[in-house]
Amino acid sequence: MKRLIYLIIFASLFLLCRISLAEDNIRVLMLDDPDSPLPSEKTERLGKLNGKIFFKGEAYTGSLEVRRDEKGLYIIDDLPFEKYIKGVVASETGGGWEMEALKAQAVISRTYALFYKNLNKDKEYDLTSSVLHQVFKEDNINPQITRAVEGTWGEILMYEGNPAKTLYHSICIGKTELPEEVWGGSYPYLKSVDCNSKNTPYDNWMREFTFDEIGKAVGIKGNVKDITIASYTSTGRVKTLKITTGTAETELEIRATDLRKYLGYKILPSTDFSLTKEAEIMPTGQAGVTFEGRGWGHGVGLCQWGALEMAREGKNYKEILAHYYPGTNIGKQAVGD
Repeated sequence: MKRLIYLIIFASLFLLCRISLAEDNIRVLMLDDPDSPLPSEKTERLGKLNGKIFFKGEAYTGSLEVRRDEKGLYIIDDLPFEKYIKGVVASETGGGWEMEALKAQAVISRTYALFYKNLNKDKEYDLTSSVLHQVFKEDNINPQITRAVEGTWGEILMYEGNPAKTLYHSICIGKTELPEEVWGGSYPYLKSVDCNSKNTPYDNWMREFTFDEIGKAVGIKGNVKDITIASYTSTGRVKTLKITTGTAETELEIRATDLRKYLGYKILPSTDFSLTKEAEIMPTGQAGVTFEGRGWGHGVGLCQWGALEMAREGKNYKEILAHYYPGTNIGKQAVGD
């Protein structure tokens, strides 16, 4: 009888392990550009590959599913959760970063992935491999990144017993942004906090656009005559702009975050900018505007370069996370190996 009980327990544990392992993968839609079209709600499955493929010059391994819809072909990489986290940390940070900054990135990347895995459990993929979610590539996973991920294995940020939505960005320059100023929703743990990011690649930047380029990007019919700042967020970033068009000087209001999306996230690095009207933008000689700005990204949540500076000052990853996500706590959740 005792032997039978042991066999039943062993079989149950084996089944639980099988279920756990099946759930411990993550499905990543491979995108090389955030402006790439997303697939329809339902796509046609063409087949599955196991092994290595090259996508946009990058090598990926795992269970790779090929799907299509009327817009084209899509690849979904179904891979172990923690392997994915290593690839994200390698892609989202710079070489030679401080260990505590890497650990902080590992925890928030793991939490972010779990948040979207739970949110999109009924969809064909959990999240994308671009800045729409988290940049993911399998290359450049060095021993330091492996130690950071394995040293925080299973650790996630929790708020009231649930995974937090751990938004993050590259460079904020001085103060982080409120999510309600960017997307309209708020979270108790996503506050505007002071940030000491410095000596970054984007302390200052400048971009020039002709009015025709702006009109084309936004999809305006008719000539753009001017663009001005209409309002600011509570942290001083641009919130809305007014675009004047046509001979009747019709005004169109647009959110700065939408303008950044239309022009391209890499082309307009942030919404922390000022504008100067120009009579001529070279080499076209057409009228336009100069954007002079600071930082990179939406500004919400952890600032990666600010976290790096905190690590250089001797802060550990838990202190870094507590600064950028006040009110959260670190929990342990087995999410794959």
